[in-house]
Amino acid sequence: MNEQSLPGSETATARREFALRFTSTPRGARLARRLVSHRLDAWGFPYGSEVNETVTLVTAELAANAVRHGRLPGRDFAVRLLAAGPLVRVEVADARGERVPLLSLREPPGDHESGRGLLLVAALADRWGAEPRVDGPGKTVWAECRVRG
Repeated sequence: MNEQSLPGSETATARREFALRFTSTPRGARLARRLVSHRLDAWGFPYGSEVNETVTLVTAELAANAVRHGRLPGRDFAVRLLAAGPLVRVEVADARGERVPLLSLREPPGDHESGRGLLLVAALADRWGAEPRVDGPGKTVWAECRVRG
């Protein structure tokens, strides 16, 4: 587990970071969701708050996509959570750089069982996107949510 409080962490607008790797399995995706919710609570965004619930749900969708569409045998996915001032950012990196999500989303036909996760991310997050991984092969899908209130 990697957590850093950056300089000035004593203030309410401290920049905080949490990063961890998970197995590319449904169990790994569930664990990522739970640990993000727990970390947000520890940082002062309590369980049940709008920001905790929103970022946790976004994390769940991005982690599920990493497991379903970004999995390569023997490769983990990584989650990085950042909080700075009124912004919380979650990044999910996987090993499949050739499978980049479309940023202009259309709703799938009504009878499809999947394909709505990124629509949910787009609706909940203030901004989201995808980019090549900086530290290895693959991609990082990220979303940013503003703390309101």
